[in-house]
Amino acid sequence: MALLESDVPIREVVTTDPKKAKALENDVRAKILDMLAAEELTIEEIHDELHRRGEEKAETTVRHHVNVLKDAGMVEIARLEEAGGGTRKYYKSNTRVFSYDLPERSGELLASAQETTTEELAGLIEALAAEHGEEIQAVAREMKPCEYCETQHYEEFVVRELLNRALIELGESGEFGARLSTDQ
Repeated sequence: MALLESDVPIREVVTTDPKKAKALENDVRAKILDMLAAEELTIEEIHDELHRRGEEKAETTVRHHVNVLKDAGMVEIARLEEAGGGTRKYYKSNTRVFSYDLPERSGELLASAQETTTEELAGLIEALAAEHGEEIQAVAREMKPCEYCETQHYEEFVVRELLNRALIELGESGEFGARLSTDQ
């Protein structure tokens, strides 16, 4: 006889490629991404900002962390400057990491908004399937299996990526903030 039996629904979905997941295993790299999302910085400036944030790392270690992020496609060289007979590299993040916990009461406060969002997204997914189902399935067929997953949800992943990219576009264009006046 079972002492507890419960239907456990999916409450979170994390979508990222394995290389990015590995790059984010280190909290220093998450701090570096946070810094580089705000401005372009050199290795020396990243080192100094990490020190200010309480991370005592050698510049060579900082360079290693930046290279891991660069290899994962999360950081790019934004600018090169001539400096003292050499070249100074400025790095910038092309990835924003959100790592928050919603307040305890958020479920009840956002219930109506979630209901609206679910209904609207259901319609959007139906329209995507009708208008772009073949393209979504073509991309899904070319995907490689997830190294962690036995059950593959390729089409779902493609649609989530489409939604994520659309949200990024809205954020970068300023439309997201303009339409959501309560953003702080």
